[in-house]
Amino acid sequence: MSPDIVGFSFIFLAVFLLIGKYLRIHMNWLRNLFLPSSIIGGFVALIVGPNILGKLVTSLFGANHLLSNGLFPAEMLDVWTPLPGMFINIVFAALFLGQKVPSLKDIWKNSGPQLMMGYVVSSGQYIVGLLLTMLVLTPLFGMSPLAGALIEIAFVGGHGTAGGMKPTFEQLGYAEGGDLSLGLATIGILVGVICGIAIINIGFRKGYTSLTQGGKNYFNPEEREEISETQGYEVKKESPQPKAIEPLAFHFSLIAVAILIGYIILQALIFIEAHTWGAWFNIYLISFVPLFPMAMIGGIIVQVIFNRLNLEEYIDEDIISKISGLALDILLVSSLATLSLEVIGDNLIPFILISIVATIWNVFALLYLAPRMLPDHWFERALGDFGQATGMAATGLLLMKIADPEQQTPALEGFGYKQILFEPFVGGGIITSASLPLISQFGPLTFLIMNIIMFLVFLILGFHFFGPKTRASQ
Repeated sequence: MSPDIVGFSFIFLAVFLLIGKYLRIHMNWLRNLFLPSSIIGGFVALIVGPNILGKLVTSLFGANHLLSNGLFPAEMLDVWTPLPGMFINIVFAALFLGQKVPSLKDIWKNSGPQLMMGYVVSSGQYIVGLLLTMLVLTPLFGMSPLAGALIEIAFVGGHGTAGGMKPTFEQLGYAEGGDLSLGLATIGILVGVICGIAIINIGFRKGYTSLTQGGKNYFNPEEREEISETQGYEVKKESPQPKAIEPLAFHFSLIAVAILIGYIILQALIFIEAHTWGAWFNIYLISFVPLFPMAMIGGIIVQVIFNRLNLEEYIDEDIISKISGLALDILLVSSLATLSLEVIGDNLIPFILISIVATIWNVFALLYLAPRMLPDHWFERALGDFGQATGMAATGLLLMKIADPEQQTPALEGFGYKQILFEPFVGGGIITSASLPLISQFGPLTFLIMNIIMFLVFLILGFHFFGPKTRASQ
């Protein structure tokens, strides 16, 4: 593959990002769905690629037509295909860089209720997904047991995690799982926005909140544009930066070092596994774990080192956010552009069943579990968890801002603190990345039991430490 093809492949990705931005600005219905420009551009690339335009031209004019592969040469698609698995490492390595790491006591105090709720929803997604797979999808449709993890990967993890997990699906012999998870992630965003706004309207009519304002106080166009993009671009006071290196290059180097640390950790774990339980019991898990959760740990290590050396002021959160946003945009466009609609078409009924079950579970958790687990302002708190559980933390922020535009509740602060003990494990973290190899190695029943135990533990903790008891005492 020539360097020219690689270069032009990235140029075309940038073109589709601009197309997505243009369409988003000029089409109100796209803005009302709060879809990021990268997702819109990715769908445009999908339409003019081999899976839609290419198949249409082939059916009408034959396989030898100039546009039988869509607007892209096959070599360009070969460049795009591995990009999600590469750029997800940048996104996760940057997750905690430039962030103040509060004490566990502060995290527990401010976000404990939402943390418990988040883990209950995530483990519940595994439970309903595995039950659906074991009882319906595998016996009736012959789907792989790995399909039991699709809901959590797609709905909590979103497009980024779904794209990043595609290589793991392929390694474990279920390549179509990557395309199904990307399709489900799109369904998740639509469910989060459409169902979320409908529930907010119902909630205000039924008095689920004590706030006197909200509900109809929707975003103006500027606010809508800001919140729905993959990353915010707030203007901040410039931090001091090293003079010998450009700030952007410096921060990119920090992310690269974080990824390198993660790679070293992963290789060390693979080595230990190969010479211990792997050799003794023929159980191999770490070798199927992707790099990105370890890159996140590498980012935490880099941040801790800078904190200990009193150099944290040299890490500008805004620059880190921009690099991460660029990586996520490239990831989303390339993932959707290479999405196989044929896989979704071949598994249409299972795809619909998974979408329905996931939606029912998330709505049930919001309307039934949340008022019994959260001590105060349960509705506003739960909306953040609901949004994140349907694909994007930005959806959670959106719903909380609609319901609580003046930030009169602790929901937003608790939601922010929650991520520190939530993101490293689920929604793309260690548990998510290990879910597929665990199911493959030990079977869906064992993983189901593990998640039932996790579900009960966090449910009991939520009821005991928070929930109606603490609400009644206030």
